[in-house]
Amino acid sequence: VQLVESGGGMVQPGESLRLSCAASGFNFSRFDMTWVRQAPGKGPEWVSTVNTPGTITWHADSVKGRFTISRDNAKNTLYLQMNALKPEDTARYLCAVGHKCSGNDCPFLGQGTQVTVSS
Repeated sequence: VQLVESGGGMVQPGESLRLSCAASGFNFSRFDMTWVRQAPGKGPEWVSTVNTPGTITWHADSVKGRFTISRDNAKNTLYLQMNALKPEDTARYLCAVGHKCSGNDCPFLGQGTQVTVSS
Protein backbone atom coordinates (compact mmCIF):
# COMPACT_ATOMS: atom_id res chain seq x y z
CA VAL A 1 0.00 0.00 0.00
CA GLN A 2 1.30 3.42 -0.95
CA LEU A 3 -0.35 6.77 -0.22
CA VAL A 4 1.43 9.87 -1.52
CA GLU A 5 0.07 13.28 -0.58
CA SER A 6 0.76 16.52 -2.42
CA GLY A 7 -0.52 20.07 -2.69
CA GLY A 8 0.47 21.49 0.65
CA GLY A 9 2.16 24.84 1.08
CA MET A 10 2.13 28.16 2.87
CA VAL A 11 -0.89 30.43 2.38
CA GLN A 12 -2.45 33.46 4.03
CA PRO A 13 -5.67 33.28 6.06
CA GLY A 14 -8.72 33.14 3.84
CA GLU A 15 -6.93 31.51 0.93
CA SER A 16 -7.49 28.03 -0.51
CA LEU A 17 -5.51 24.87 -1.18
CA ARG A 18 -6.32 21.56 -2.79
CA LEU A 19 -4.60 18.47 -1.49
CA SER A 20 -4.26 15.25 -3.47
CA CYS A 21 -3.44 11.71 -2.42
CA ALA A 22 -2.30 9.20 -5.03
CA ALA A 23 -3.07 5.65 -3.88
CA SER A 24 -1.58 2.41 -5.12
CA GLY A 25 -1.07 -1.18 -4.05
CA PHE A 26 -4.66 -1.91 -3.07
CA ASN A 27 -8.17 -1.76 -4.51
CA PHE A 28 -8.79 1.94 -3.85
CA SER A 29 -12.45 1.89 -4.90
CA ARG A 30 -13.36 -0.65 -2.21
CA PHE A 31 -12.36 1.40 0.82
CA ASP A 32 -13.67 4.49 2.56
CA MET A 33 -10.89 7.09 2.58
CA THR A 34 -10.02 9.68 5.19
CA TRP A 35 -7.93 12.80 5.75
CA VAL A 36 -6.20 13.17 9.11
CA ARG A 37 -4.17 16.15 10.33
CA GLN A 38 -1.59 16.62 13.03
CA ALA A 39 -0.54 20.00 14.32
CA PRO A 40 2.80 20.53 16.08
CA GLY A 41 2.63 19.29 19.66
CA LYS A 42 -0.86 17.85 19.25
CA GLY A 43 -2.29 14.41 18.59
CA PRO A 44 -3.73 13.38 15.24
CA GLU A 45 -7.20 14.70 14.40
CA TRP A 46 -9.77 13.20 12.05
CA VAL A 47 -10.73 15.74 9.37
CA SER A 48 -12.91 14.18 6.67
CA THR A 49 -14.07 10.83 5.27
CA VAL A 50 -15.66 9.82 1.96
CA ASN A 51 -17.46 6.58 1.20
CA THR A 52 -16.39 4.17 -1.55
CA PRO A 53 -18.41 5.64 -4.44
CA GLY A 54 -17.82 9.20 -3.28
CA THR A 55 -21.49 9.92 -2.65
CA ILE A 56 -21.41 10.45 1.11
CA THR A 57 -18.95 12.61 3.03
CA TRP A 58 -18.35 13.39 6.68
CA HIS A 59 -16.42 16.39 8.02
CA ALA A 60 -15.24 17.40 11.48
CA ASP A 61 -17.12 20.35 12.92
CA SER A 62 -13.93 22.41 12.82
CA VAL A 63 -13.79 22.26 9.01
CA LYS A 64 -17.45 21.81 8.06
CA GLY A 65 -18.51 24.30 5.41
CA ARG A 66 -14.90 25.10 4.47
CA PHE A 67 -13.35 21.76 3.47
CA THR A 68 -14.65 19.27 0.90
CA ILE A 69 -13.38 15.72 0.51
CA SER A 70 -13.78 13.92 -2.81
CA ARG A 71 -12.32 11.03 -4.77
CA ASP A 72 -11.74 9.87 -8.32
CA ASN A 73 -11.80 6.07 -8.33
CA ALA A 74 -10.72 5.95 -11.98
CA LYS A 75 -7.53 7.79 -11.01
CA ASN A 76 -7.07 6.17 -7.58
CA THR A 77 -6.87 9.66 -6.12
CA LEU A 78 -8.31 11.31 -3.02
CA TYR A 79 -8.73 15.08 -2.73
CA LEU A 80 -9.29 17.69 -0.04
CA GLN A 81 -10.42 21.13 -1.15
CA MET A 82 -9.70 23.58 1.65
CA ASN A 83 -11.25 27.05 1.49
CA ALA A 84 -11.24 29.97 3.90
CA LEU A 85 -8.16 28.62 5.61
CA LYS A 86 -7.41 29.72 9.17
CA PRO A 87 -4.15 29.74 11.15
CA GLU A 88 -5.55 26.91 13.29
CA ASP A 89 -5.66 24.73 10.16
CA THR A 90 -1.86 24.68 10.17
CA ALA A 91 -0.86 21.00 10.35
CA ARG A 92 0.52 18.08 8.46
CA TYR A 93 -2.30 16.50 6.45
CA LEU A 94 -2.21 12.75 5.94
CA CYS A 95 -4.24 10.51 3.68
CA ALA A 96 -5.59 7.33 5.28
CA VAL A 97 -7.41 4.17 4.35
CA GLY A 98 -10.38 3.79 6.65
CA HIS A 99 -13.56 5.34 8.01
CA LYS A 100 -13.27 8.27 10.44
CA CYS A 101 -9.95 7.02 11.74
CA SER A 102 -7.43 9.42 13.23
CA GLY A 103 -4.08 7.74 13.66
CA ASN A 104 -3.09 4.28 14.85
CA ASP A 105 -6.62 3.10 14.17
CA CYS A 106 -6.14 3.80 10.45
CA PRO A 107 -5.14 0.59 8.62
CA PHE A 108 -2.79 2.58 6.39
CA LEU A 109 -1.56 6.17 6.61
CA GLY A 110 0.55 8.28 4.24
CA GLN A 111 3.52 10.47 5.14
CA GLY A 112 1.55 13.68 4.75
CA THR A 113 1.93 17.14 3.25
CA GLN A 114 2.47 20.29 5.30
CA VAL A 115 -0.08 23.11 5.29
CA THR A 116 0.87 26.39 6.93
CA VAL A 117 -1.60 29.25 7.24
CA SER A 118 0.01 32.48 8.32
CA SER A 119 -0.11 36.17 7.57
